[in-house]
Amino acid sequence: MKRVLTAVVLIPVVLLLVFRAPLWLFALAVAGIVVLALHEYLGLAEASGYKPFHGVTYVVALIPTVVSFALILHSFEGSSKLTCYSLGLGAVRQQLEILVLLPIIFGIPVVFRKDLRGGLASAACSAFGVLYIGISLVLLINLRSNAFQVTLVVFILFSVWAGDIAAYYVGRSLGRHKLAPVVSPNKSWEGAVASVVASILVAIVVFHFNAQLERWFSFDSTTFYIPLARVPWGHVIAIGITTNIAAQFGDLFESALKRGAGVKDSGTLLPGHGGMLDRIDALLFAIPAVWYYANLTGLLLPKLHFP
Repeated sequence: MKRVLTAVVLIPVVLLLVFRAPLWLFALAVAGIVVLALHEYLGLAEASGYKPFHGVTYVVALIPTVVSFALILHSFEGSSKLTCYSLGLGAVRQQLEILVLLPIIFGIPVVFRKDLRGGLASAACSAFGVLYIGISLVLLINLRSNAFQVTLVVFILFSVWAGDIAAYYVGRSLGRHKLAPVVSPNKSWEGAVASVVASILVAIVVFHFNAQLERWFSFDSTTFYIPLARVPWGHVIAIGITTNIAAQFGDLFESALKRGAGVKDSGTLLPGHGGMLDRIDALLFAIPAVWYYANLTGLLLPKLHFP
């Protein structure tokens, strides 16, 4: 009952943020989620026997979000769709450049530790937290700020939610073959297949009504509309499958982290759901999968020709 009540409260709030919140508020909400999820991740790392660098990890993980927040405040609001798109790509490039500095950022604190045993593990799990949570979630801001690909945010959420529901009910009633018995004994291949099918169905609905959904988002009146070509069926099916597989592995990966740490949930923030990390684990793999697929294939981007 707690799980249902929590979902009833959270889902409308999330959809309101996605569709109607100004970009700066959406970015601020994502920053809050980064902090909460990272807190739980670092707790799992400590329960597993590691000693991550808490302060540095928080700061570095939030830098990409702060960069996006600053660009939104000063550039995105009131800009055209093409300007938002180019600024968004520039922001992502700046955010990803931080990856080059991760060995330095987390290598220096190791030098000043009195106990050098486990220094490599501490630096590695701290840097991974930045990638796993900070970089992944900031890509959601990039998609939300891109007026061409903004409906991908809706697709990611609905795909993960529908896949999770399908896997649960089909797995519980028809599941016979264990998917990953060591990590998650209750998950089955039957549930996994049902989850993929649900994600494909969501992709069909979302991309069919993409133009209508786009108009639900709150964008400044100065943004102009460029009609987009219908998404080919091959892309619809491919992104549905890709997103779902990534989401299922995201769920299993976080289960593996909890198993290794010897805990049932990452936290107790959300009644019936565990912690924030328990709630977004599938999203943390699905978001980068969708972002890379969309930008590598040019999905939903207009074919513009300049003289």
